[in-house]
Amino acid sequence: MQHTVVERELELKLILSPERSIPVPARLGYRSDDPFAVHVAFHINSEHPVNWTFARELLVEGVFRPCGHGDVRVWPTKADGRSVVLMALSSPGGDALLQAPAAQVSAWLERTLRVVPPGTEGERLGLDDALADLLAPTPADDLWLREPWPGDESKDGNE
Repeated sequence: MQHTVVERELELKLILSPERSIPVPARLGYRSDDPFAVHVAFHINSEHPVNWTFARELLVEGVFRPCGHGDVRVWPTKADGRSVVLMALSSPGGDALLQAPAAQVSAWLERTLRVVPPGTEGERLGLDDALADLLAPTPADDLWLREPWPGDESKDGNE
């Protein structure tokens, strides 16, 4: 199966305070062989880029309504009259609030959804086939099911 990569470079804003932000070059990445996840690399032109991976579903939903909890929260809002998506990221190393242009994020997400439509991610991983193989009965299973476990039957008739 051929794998597809969907990437988009864009400039995010790291919100330092209500009045202050700094530009952060970033790359959104999606791979069809990792269909549930999106990857965001910040400071992509620096020596030490910062990488985050979280559920694609979280970003898809976050474009429309607040979602997420814990380490990653995403929600839509307006900034200077424009639609933006805010991402609050928390880690042991610190917290960051990033603002992304909603139109660019949405367009990129639409491309990922064309590559792997929602609900078909599991098919990409072959999980159903792997689970079926793993859970398929074998001849030895019949013995397990038929024979009582040692100690299941009381030796002296008391129960």
